[in-house]
Amino acid sequence: MSLWTRLLESGKRLFDADLVPLDEPEMNGMDTCAPDPNDVGFTAAVVGLGAKLAKADGSVSDREIMVFSRVFRTAPEEADNVRRVFNLARQTVRGYESYARRIGRRYRDRPCLLEGVMDGLFEIAGADGVVTTDEMDYLRNVSDAFGFSEATFRRIKASHLGPDRDDPYHILGVAHDAAFDDIRAAYRQLMADNHPDRMIQMGAPREFEDAIHAKAAAITAAYAQIRSERGLITRPD
Repeated sequence: MSLWTRLLESGKRLFDADLVPLDEPEMNGMDTCAPDPNDVGFTAAVVGLGAKLAKADGSVSDREIMVFSRVFRTAPEEADNVRRVFNLARQTVRGYESYARRIGRRYRDRPCLLEGVMDGLFEIAGADGVVTTDEMDYLRNVSDAFGFSEATFRRIKASHLGPDRDDPYHILGVAHDAAFDDIRAAYRQLMADNHPDRMIQMGAPREFEDAIHAKAAAITAAYAQIRSERGLITRPD
């Protein structure tokens, strides 16, 4: 009996139950990014998250179901069962927050697995070519339920959609996983190149002064935000 058949046979009981496993995940003495073998509850929660996300913009498209099947590597011969399970999950009364909390509690010691789920959800959200505000709110809430920081969510988001213009790492021109020494060096170089006094001394038109000060302020604010997020507020530069 395939996993998808088992999910169909379990029906709403599995999707509506707020399952909290009593046992800790089996780590087998080493780190892993995989769920425990035969963890049907994990699969049900992932399906539920995907189905609820697809419904977040008001409708579920064939493209979204197809992307789900590709991202989570379902066999082609299981396509009909995947569609039935997907439709069952989106009709249940259980909200997506319950699915996210279930996975977050169960696999809190496997952040790479949880990030893999986030990556899959971003793929589904972008299946129709645009990620709506409702979908982005959904993704951020799931990230919070998984215990991810704002910086981690921003990094995952940037890897799929590119950085926001106000992303502090984008402003400083550094990677989200850059070492802090590299971030500090980039900040110092940018401030050296864009300090208002220097720009004015180099003959920048007076009409540009407001923009020059705004850029320097944005660079300083970005650096301060990264330091704060990394818990380095009191660290001297």
